[in-house]
Amino acid sequence: MTPRHLSLHDGWTLTADGPVPPALPAGGVPAAVPGCVHTDLLAAGLIDDPYLDDNEERLGWIGRTDWTYRTDFAWAADGHEFTDLCFDGLDTVATVLLNGTRIGSTANQHRSYRFPVRPLLREGTNTLVVRFTAPYTYAEALRDKLGDRPGAYAEPYAFIRKMACNFGWDWGPTLVTSGIWRPVALESWTGHRIAEVKAVGDLDGDGVPRLSLTLGVDRAGDGPLEASVEVAGERAVFTVPAGEDRAAVTLPVPGAARWWPHSHGEQPLYDVTVRLGEDAWNGRTGFRGVGLEHEAFRISVNDEPVFVRGVNWIPDDCFPARITRQRISDRLDQAIAANVNLVRVWGGGLYESDDFYELCDEKGLLVWQDFPFACAAYPEEQPLYDEVAAETRENLVRLAPHPSLVLWCGNNENLEGHADWGWQEELEGRTWGHAYYHELLPALCAETDPSRPYWPGSPYSGSPELPPQDPTRGTVHLWDVWNRVDYTHYADTAHRFVAEFGFQGPPAHATLRRAVSGPLSPGAPLMTHHQKAEDGDRKLLEGLGAHLPQPVSFDDWHWLTQLNQARAVAFGIRHFRSHSPYCMGSIVWQLNDCWPVVSWAAVDGDGRRKPLWYALRAVYADRLMAVRDGALHLVNDSALVWEGALRLTRRSLDGTVLAEETSAVATGARGVTRVPLPPAIAEPDDSTREVLVAELGDLRAVEFYEEDTRLALPAARYDVTVTQGDESGIGYRVTVTARTLLRDLALFPDRLDPAAEVDDMLVTLLPGERAVFHVTGAVLEDPEALGSRPALRCVNDLVDG
Repeated sequence: MTPRHLSLHDGWTLTADGPVPPALPAGGVPAAVPGCVHTDLLAAGLIDDPYLDDNEERLGWIGRTDWTYRTDFAWAADGHEFTDLCFDGLDTVATVLLNGTRIGSTANQHRSYRFPVRPLLREGTNTLVVRFTAPYTYAEALRDKLGDRPGAYAEPYAFIRKMACNFGWDWGPTLVTSGIWRPVALESWTGHRIAEVKAVGDLDGDGVPRLSLTLGVDRAGDGPLEASVEVAGERAVFTVPAGEDRAAVTLPVPGAARWWPHSHGEQPLYDVTVRLGEDAWNGRTGFRGVGLEHEAFRISVNDEPVFVRGVNWIPDDCFPARITRQRISDRLDQAIAANVNLVRVWGGGLYESDDFYELCDEKGLLVWQDFPFACAAYPEEQPLYDEVAAETRENLVRLAPHPSLVLWCGNNENLEGHADWGWQEELEGRTWGHAYYHELLPALCAETDPSRPYWPGSPYSGSPELPPQDPTRGTVHLWDVWNRVDYTHYADTAHRFVAEFGFQGPPAHATLRRAVSGPLSPGAPLMTHHQKAEDGDRKLLEGLGAHLPQPVSFDDWHWLTQLNQARAVAFGIRHFRSHSPYCMGSIVWQLNDCWPVVSWAAVDGDGRRKPLWYALRAVYADRLMAVRDGALHLVNDSALVWEGALRLTRRSLDGTVLAEETSAVATGARGVTRVPLPPAIAEPDDSTREVLVAELGDLRAVEFYEEDTRLALPAARYDVTVTQGDESGIGYRVTVTARTLLRDLALFPDRLDPAAEVDDMLVTLLPGERAVFHVTGAVLEDPEALGSRPALRCVNDLVDG
């Protein structure tokens, strides 16, 4: 008989197990499944939106309260032998009861659960109850039992297998959730069923695509079972031996094409069908080989080294059940449009949804997956050790089919914390995670998913005996910049691979205005609530350094700190890429935000692109010109030779050419060429009044000899025309013609309409040049306002020449 699936998402109610600040109705409040307590209370109008103002501060009681979810459902005998109650995700410490009988308990958000329930089901109405123990109650009790551990925050997230950033981070709110956060269903079956499929598409020793498949079964009898697998026109029949619950087969797939990251090729994907009697499993995979050179930390796909142009990914919402496939797709499209080719799923969050990895497969985005450990010493005692083992096995199998997934990483910053943050004295010999990162996780990866490399943590230099932050090997995280030193210090060292670095900037003005009802000014109480970093506002201003002037108004603060964020990160990436192939990757902290906040993100909590996003698009492009150490570096991360006539000019700020050099250049595919700057170009007569311009084909780089605060920038003069509508659907076309040099011209249409977006930003124009900005999504009463402050800005606005 064909297995039967019955979703149990309707009719749920939520009640608190004890008194709580809002008065809940006697019968509870309607509950959405999948969902969580916060979103149910919000939907019922019992709490204010935790993302707005400082509402978060009044909701801490939710994570310290026990909660009960309850529903009734109809059931009738269906002719099957077995029925299982299946939870794809419970957050986190729960007891499950069916018709008053306890059927199991859970303590791990990162796992799914299956409970056999056939004898407990009744004809007619059945009652399902899930009781959640407060996360704080569980985690603090385990902390008291095992002894405290050091970490970045005074929260007990290391003592519960739950999304760590729920407990707050230096960019996120403290919103400690409970709930049925992934689907729940009854599944009925007879005789035998497919319990698990691990499908890995890679290449054999001769480079031929192959599918390595392991099938796990649940069965009622002991006899042999016949199964089959089909992919890309190939089929194999194999047997699960008598008395066994597992079988493996390897199927050559010579007709399949190789899967590549989008920066290197196409992304062919192939449907996989596994059959066991009347039960079937349907999935999809791609075929590619993955390699990692450890010392150089060079990731290769299909034996071709890939310079990683990466971003770090955090959970896109504090309440993950709200994240739709379309929202993930939109966010990943923003990454691809910024020329990103790898997303690192950070260890303080989650193993992401199937939608996430499927979309990365389709779009050609490589995935580096951290295991969920971040910024703390994690105890290895029970029950945590077995929970970690179980979640790891499950997710290794679940994610195995995805060609986009190319690296498993043991943790975020815990190796560095133990080595360099004083943890060893605080631990006094207690466990801290070493056995996870160097024993359990690598063993499980080798056993379950040997097709992908495993790396114990980041930063990490390849051996526990080496300092974690050795720039000559492995990965580094660069946080002296932002915390202590100017961003020009990115250029002090050539690193092998920079897995984390970044600089803060505020979100879009429309995002701030939606989230903060009070005055928009740094230091205002409600604004301060949306700045979670220690001394964040001070570091924003200090980070302006000599680069940009100190602001005197909120509008100028917003513009300058956003611009400085973009410049800082772009400076670092130009440096890292110019050292390729010695350096083979940079992963910016971070792509996205989970709520409206001043942070390191390129895309803010409302999904709006900050100036940093536009800077990333430029410096992560296939081809880049970077001035460093008296030379112009031509970075060509494309499959074709980059050649042509390179024109270098030194000009006065009024555009007059003071010196000019032209030469024929050619940079090979995936290569870098160093072109020394001729003295006539490298040495200005007056550094405050001159600019270097490099042009090669349709690419141009403009470099100033001095910081903006020392430049004799002219007062901005330009002509603006705004035209409305055209056949391509563009709402407004804003044409700016420069009458003087304009430094980093930017248009912020969200200042006029929160729905508006612009296609380009941070454009430097020489006198007489023109830029055209296309604005979409806006309906403006006064379109001409696009041509003046606060919508249209440039550095000349603020620098006194």
